[in-house]
Amino acid sequence: MVLEAIKYSHGHLEILDQLRLPHEEIYVEIKDCKDAWHAIQRMQVRGAPAIALVAALSVVAEAEICVLGSDKAVASRAFPRTASAQETASEICRQLDYLVTSRPTAVNLADAATKLKVIVDAAAADGSRSDVLGEYIEAAEQMLIDDVQDNEAIGKHGAAWILKHHPCNPSEDNNKNVSVITHCNTGSLATAGYGTALGIIRSLHTSNSLGQVFYTETRPYNQGSRLTGYELIHDSIPCTLITDSMAAALMSTKKNSENIAAVIVGADRVATNGDTANKIGTYALAVLARYHGVKFLVAAPRTTVDMETRSGADIRIEERPQIEVLTIKGPRVAPQHDNGSGEQELVQGSLEEVYVAARGTHAWNPAFDVTPAELIDAIVTEKGVVEKDARGAFQWEKVFGAGAAMKASELEVAKPLDMLPDGITALEPNK
Repeated sequence: MVLEAIKYSHGHLEILDQLRLPHEEIYVEIKDCKDAWHAIQRMQVRGAPAIALVAALSVVAEAEICVLGSDKAVASRAFPRTASAQETASEICRQLDYLVTSRPTAVNLADAATKLKVIVDAAAADGSRSDVLGEYIEAAEQMLIDDVQDNEAIGKHGAAWILKHHPCNPSEDNNKNVSVITHCNTGSLATAGYGTALGIIRSLHTSNSLGQVFYTETRPYNQGSRLTGYELIHDSIPCTLITDSMAAALMSTKKNSENIAAVIVGADRVATNGDTANKIGTYALAVLARYHGVKFLVAAPRTTVDMETRSGADIRIEERPQIEVLTIKGPRVAPQHDNGSGEQELVQGSLEEVYVAARGTHAWNPAFDVTPAELIDAIVTEKGVVEKDARGAFQWEKVFGAGAAMKASELEVAKPLDMLPDGITALEPNK
């Protein structure tokens, strides 16, 4: 059975409540943009592509009943029957602007909102109220379809790139297949399906080229242990959980024996120069990968690349409540602890939040960090893999066309590692 983070059909929208995973699978209905805003802000749904889709479809959830002409449409305050085409377009744009405020760092949401506003404004210029609603619904639903196709393409391109630069090693001393490290959750739960970084992993697995996936716990929200583990185990992909602080030891001691080829991560926003904002802890993994001679890949659709943001210094980083660092949530372990199979028995219905720090502790909780472009070997999009030219600049024209190349050429190419703190600038890969 395929995992579905988003269930949608003819205006009916449900999301899998990711705060309850992996212990409970509960779907929550999203009836309007307010429901979506709160679900996104609370992280019941997360992942840059999924956030954009849920936001766009939440407007459809209310707009669809108006188009169908059901009794509910009469009571719709957002889209009354008496509204003009322009008033209907203005209300859609207002809702989209509101939804963008739910998670400011992820660019996919803002990108989707901008594209949808262009569509409804054009429809309102020479159409009726029904035309505006119909055009919006069709465009939002197409985004859902396109996301799955884009993710499958990212998986194909990324897997091919890894195997080209680090082919399977059939020697007796090493695993035949390549192993990878990933961070946070970038799979079906973060997208419409298949995933970005996890899509590459799925593609490697499907081609029988994958040895092992090492996935980080991803504190403080544990998207790795809760969500990525849930997906990998569901799909029977060989995997091993590590805490965030074990990554250096893993690369140092098991790079050769496990044939670790790459660290693969997703992205919430990629600047024009290649600097990438992603889940907190990504930057640290990039530094470790460079030191240990492991390739570092970013997997993201083109909608995540923000050509209006010159560098990582211009990316607004969301800071979340400190309580997320000070507590952890999960079910209680049964008194006997071990059922004989090596798995611990859990007390059903015992999901609890536990305080894990000293009373009075103050915590800093940035949701994302920015990885300098210098530490990124390639960025995998649905149109292909973007690499750097001799100057160290990412060749965006490969996936965006000549206009993107012109915009990128206006930037000063960073000197090697000039964004890194003093003392790390001399970092050399350990071949």
